[in-house]
Amino acid sequence: MTDAIDIDESYLKEKIKPRRLDSRKGDNGSVLIVGGNTVYHGAPVLASIAASRSGADLVYVGVPRSIVDPVRSASPCIIVLPMSDNSLTVGSGNRLIGMLPKRVDSAAIGMGMTIAKGEALINLVRKLRDNGTRIILDASALTPGILDEIIGTDTVITPHLGEYNRIFGVELRNIEDDLVKSVIHNAAKFKLTIVLKGSLNIIADKDGKLAKIRRTTPAMTIGGSGDVLDGILATFFAKMDAFDASVLAVHFNGQAAYMAFVETGLHIIATDIINNLSRVMKKYDVIE
Repeated sequence: MTDAIDIDESYLKEKIKPRRLDSRKGDNGSVLIVGGNTVYHGAPVLASIAASRSGADLVYVGVPRSIVDPVRSASPCIIVLPMSDNSLTVGSGNRLIGMLPKRVDSAAIGMGMTIAKGEALINLVRKLRDNGTRIILDASALTPGILDEIIGTDTVITPHLGEYNRIFGVELRNIEDDLVKSVIHNAAKFKLTIVLKGSLNIIADKDGKLAKIRRTTPAMTIGGSGDVLDGILATFFAKMDAFDASVLAVHFNGQAAYMAFVETGLHIIATDIINNLSRVMKKYDVIE
């Protein structure tokens, strides 16, 4: 079996690139988050604020019109794009693309989202990818029908075990060796980067690279920690390759959660993870 990489200080310092002193708005990443419905309005909010806190210059969030006001009120730091329907349709996806002022570097799609038909998701992914946007899929976007569209595109998917079984049509149990072998196999077969979330996070890409990152605290079972992960990942994926972006996102999400756990015990909420991101990331800040 492939050996997992060591995620140590040298790896982190090598992969996190300096920010140029003369950089301008947009040079350090522009991100799109697409998600939410009338029940799960918090999912795109958490992903968007996490993307901002992780260092993205611009964060756009496309949400159904029914939750535009609560999403806007959550933070003045995100740019809210109202979708024309309360679920993702071909038409609402097309209009969302039309509202973007320019190409975004990466897009995370699916958290808390209602999808009217599979063709709507395929249409959105295709149009974004045709514009050069790197794609991350999570939650309701992880359906078997999307595999044919994203095969060979270096897309990142971030399933938990249930979503993993659904998208790949398997029935794996939580047995480490079986999970690792399956993730390596499917990442290579479909030429994707897979982040299988759980007490052991397993990350593999099309080239056979592998990382295993233990969950830092069981407090991370709270709702929203995966949305935070997608936001961090979108920021890193705007600036580096899929595998390294995934590793860094899982690492810093876990470290921020652990810091929140040290302060609060088993009573953390997802925003506590976001609030600790700068504390775990700033030691790697370099300006050139």
